[in-house]
Amino acid sequence: MIKEVSIFENDHQAGKFFPAFFISLKEAFVKIKHLLFIQIDLLACVKFQIIMKQFKKALALACVVSATLVRPFPTSAQQKTGFHVLKDIKIASPGGWDYITVDGADKKIYASHGTQVNILSTTTGDSIGVISNTNGVHGIALAKPFGKGYTSNGRDNSCTAFDLKTNKAIATIPAGTNPDAIFYDSFSKKVYAFNGRSQDATVIDPATDKVVATIPLGAKPETGVSDGKGKIFVNAETTNEIVVIDANTYKILNRYKIEGGEEPTGLDIDRATNRLFIGCGGNKTMVVMDATNGKNLTKFSIGNCDGVAFDPQLKLAYCSNGDGTMSVIKEVSADQFEFIENVPTELGARTIGIDLTTHHLFLPTAQMEAVAPTAENAHPRPKMIPGTFHVVEVGK
Repeated sequence: MIKEVSIFENDHQAGKFFPAFFISLKEAFVKIKHLLFIQIDLLACVKFQIIMKQFKKALALACVVSATLVRPFPTSAQQKTGFHVLKDIKIASPGGWDYITVDGADKKIYASHGTQVNILSTTTGDSIGVISNTNGVHGIALAKPFGKGYTSNGRDNSCTAFDLKTNKAIATIPAGTNPDAIFYDSFSKKVYAFNGRSQDATVIDPATDKVVATIPLGAKPETGVSDGKGKIFVNAETTNEIVVIDANTYKILNRYKIEGGEEPTGLDIDRATNRLFIGCGGNKTMVVMDATNGKNLTKFSIGNCDGVAFDPQLKLAYCSNGDGTMSVIKEVSADQFEFIENVPTELGARTIGIDLTTHHLFLPTAQMEAVAPTAENAHPRPKMIPGTFHVVEVGK
């Protein structure tokens, strides 16, 4: 039987560093020595020196081969997640897109799409509803304790409250100029809509569907998250900061500088360790920050990120990159993080939603075609090909 090399203090230590196909040097020595004695008996002592020279050469060769072949086992940063594209969920209606929200418990996907929100089944991909008249919709927030959802309607400067069971609109709530990212804070039981052009946050009470506060932010906001303990964190895209808001007083507590990150857009949090995962599309970088004090802990090179999602069970942070990849970062501990891999997705898949029950990721995108430059616009954006909008599902 082939055994492991036994040059360590014990077998357990040796097993960590050497694969099982290496023959024990000690065992090899004993076997060769045994053969030598047989040769000595047969050929007489006059040939002993010749055989010893051959043995020394063989032993030296064995040492060289061992040194050449032995390599340390791969670290977790080199291991793959096993994630890949599972399927495409097609949506036939026209229009652009932005954020996507996934409700794993109720098996629903909410995809912003032009002037409406398409609701899909996470199980089958079938359409199970539409929320209409959400002009320029960006994001969807779910206030499940109230049985309501909220959309941020960028072109109408409003938010729409809708019933989660019937998908019918309940109220239209005025917001700031160009409401973009939106989310529900379970601590304060309030909805926060972040307004890009007016550079402020609109705070809505789901109990009354009334605006209870408007918070000037002093910069263009992007995604916001909550630590679940009374603090709100939001990306300031134009100043490369994290703005910290008191969820009780609606006052700004701190402004944390993002070091080495430009134009932060995507954001998520590990509430257990108070770690913020900040996707910076401006220089294709993810920055990990301590949410308690704003300390920048580490950073990673990623793609052209616009969205971030964190899986608290798997301790994985995902960046959706418009260049057709999804970067995966592992939180080994509160102070140790490792880049795992870039999972291929599709071009344009720049935002992301996560199903925390199946651990699947959902990324909206569409096929695009080039637009000819003009005198007025030398570098026009690609144009979406009608009828190609779909959601990419990624999992194992």
